[in-house]
Amino acid sequence: MTTLAPPPAPAQEGRHRAAAPPVASRARRLFMGSPEDPSWARPALWAILVLATALYAWNLSSITGNTFYNAAVYSGTKSWKAFFFGALDSGSFITVDKPPFALWVMGLSARVFGYGTWQLMLPMAAVGTGSVALLYRLVKRDFGVVAGTVAALTLTLTPITVAINRDTNPDPILVFLMLLGAAALLKAVRTGRLMPMVWSGVAIGFAFNTKMMQAYVVLPAFFLVYLWAAQCSLGRRIRNLAVGTVALIASSAWWMVIVDLIPASSRPYIGGSTDNTVWDLVIGYNGFGRIFGASSSVGSQGNGASFGGSASIYRMFNAIMGGQISWLIPFAAIALIGGLALRGRAPRTDAKRAALMLWGGWFVLHYLTFALAEGTFHPYYVTAMAPGIAALAGAGGVMLYKAFKEGSAAVGVPPRERIRAWGRAWMLPGAIAVSSVWAIVLLQRVSGSGTLYTVAEVVVGLAGAAAVLGLLVGRFMKRQKLVGLAALAAIVALLAGPAAYSVSAATTASTNGTNPTAGPNTGGGMGGGPSGSSRSGAPSGTKPSGTAPGGSSSSGQSMGTPPSGSSDSSSSKGSSSSSSSSSSSSSKTGGGGGMGGGSQVSSAMITYLKKHQDGATWLVAVATDQTASSIILESGQPVISMGGWSGSDNAMTLAKLKSLVTSGKLHYIVVSSDGGQSTNSEISTWVKKHGTAVSAYSGLYHLDASDVG
Repeated sequence: MTTLAPPPAPAQEGRHRAAAPPVASRARRLFMGSPEDPSWARPALWAILVLATALYAWNLSSITGNTFYNAAVYSGTKSWKAFFFGALDSGSFITVDKPPFALWVMGLSARVFGYGTWQLMLPMAAVGTGSVALLYRLVKRDFGVVAGTVAALTLTLTPITVAINRDTNPDPILVFLMLLGAAALLKAVRTGRLMPMVWSGVAIGFAFNTKMMQAYVVLPAFFLVYLWAAQCSLGRRIRNLAVGTVALIASSAWWMVIVDLIPASSRPYIGGSTDNTVWDLVIGYNGFGRIFGASSSVGSQGNGASFGGSASIYRMFNAIMGGQISWLIPFAAIALIGGLALRGRAPRTDAKRAALMLWGGWFVLHYLTFALAEGTFHPYYVTAMAPGIAALAGAGGVMLYKAFKEGSAAVGVPPRERIRAWGRAWMLPGAIAVSSVWAIVLLQRVSGSGTLYTVAEVVVGLAGAAAVLGLLVGRFMKRQKLVGLAALAAIVALLAGPAAYSVSAATTASTNGTNPTAGPNTGGGMGGGPSGSSRSGAPSGTKPSGTAPGGSSSSGQSMGTPPSGSSDSSSSKGSSSSSSSSSSSSSKTGGGGGMGGGSQVSSAMITYLKKHQDGATWLVAVATDQTASSIILESGQPVISMGGWSGSDNAMTLAKLKSLVTSGKLHYIVVSSDGGQSTNSEISTWVKKHGTAVSAYSGLYHLDASDVG
């Protein structure tokens, strides 16, 4: 008897064909959205991402960025050693005062595309837009499309976020990595699996290698949320959290361990440290010194509060910080309290409550850290708080809106429950009213600064009143369509003020790279005023070939300017004769304000130094990073910063200086006495005694082996 095999079933073929194009299906979902989403959802997201890209990348040629970090990136394109260590100069004498991950990102872009403004800004704008997209996905998953859209738009229009995403400070990369950590954590909470927890630790570890201890501000919220809400037993939660912590430590410490194990003679001095170790930088200058204002590494650490006003619980609402970040803080706080109250009886593993705990913890921890920090504090630090505020505005706002509608329909229920429902319903109009009034206060602070802010104030007032009245009328008249229109008016009222500041930040011709802020000048203390105020700055982006790869003007003591009637010549060391070079000299920035201010450096002096470099590794040695970075960008040559950012680092000793001079690696040194930028007194005394003054340039001395003796 012969058995015939059945023919292949069509359904089987169909299954194979259906499984074949998952990539195409994912691509379609990426661009068109999920089938269950409303038709407007994905176009709205793409519109927000286009808006974010436009705000962050508009007119890149006008952006100077932070010349301190720009110089380090440029040096990293000339030397892989400088690249790895994050050295300020390509000779790798001293590092910047931060870990190098952000410099690596910008440096790779510059190595691929060439050094210039847009090459450095490209990754910053990209991660800024990426953070918006990532926050949308995280909030949408737990709270829906509307919540995700509002959160994404809020983050996009946060003024300080726009300002810092148009700069070369490391904070945009820090925020993106922290959001990656949050994404992995929420996945670990939902699934109870180990690997998402590990990846969360890895992401925060890379954030640590971007800006050290600031990356750890969110960790208490991460640990609490996972221990409370993860979908697994307590034993597994503890085990997974322990393994994730090991991953966090490993991904945080690997660069620090490698650097500290390398002999000091074979690597750069660790800028900002007191003992030439990364560990000291972690716990001192970039750690407890920022919180308590007393740092053994930088004596002026406690003076940094003037960048963002005095430390207090109200710092985020003061004249400097208010317009940068505080617009939606009242709404976010009310939304957090109301949202947690609404989920009060949910199971332990409730995803919405877990997400509220995460974003609420993110917001509260950052708020307290930044408000009460006694050490150096720049306004742009608070961009790290923006995702928490934005997520609460979206998620909490939607929850309050639903509670309002349910409270309005609370009939046929026990009186006690009806009172509770009506009480929850009043949270939404209350939050809108409080935030709208606060926005008007912020805009009145800058009244007279331009038509943009006057128009924004009118819009906030009208839209806020329409929102509150529309909600109340819709409630009593049971008109749900009117309630929906009132909710749209509320979004306009809450975001009109931040939008005005954000447009200002994006369209201002120049920015303060050291202390970027948005909106009109409100007295930002040291480091210059916010965007829109009068400040120095010139486009950068040309590759050095006898010209500067970047540079901008700054105020401060003139350094190296030839005296009237004197000039440079091509004669030997210490010589000078008359020419007209002094009249044509230009000044270049010292890398930023604060810590003694930036020193002006004459282009004529730089030309002289290059002409007489005589094979030395370093063009010149100067007191601080600010001055060194300006000369690096002007000359394209390595320059020694003897005292780091503040001038107080012990990077240069007299013995080291003598060794460099004897070996022919350094011939020139600038001796200055400009407050915080003064040269080490022992070195200054020795140089003045044994060196030959270059009379054409104030403070410049020549040294060679014969001077060491």
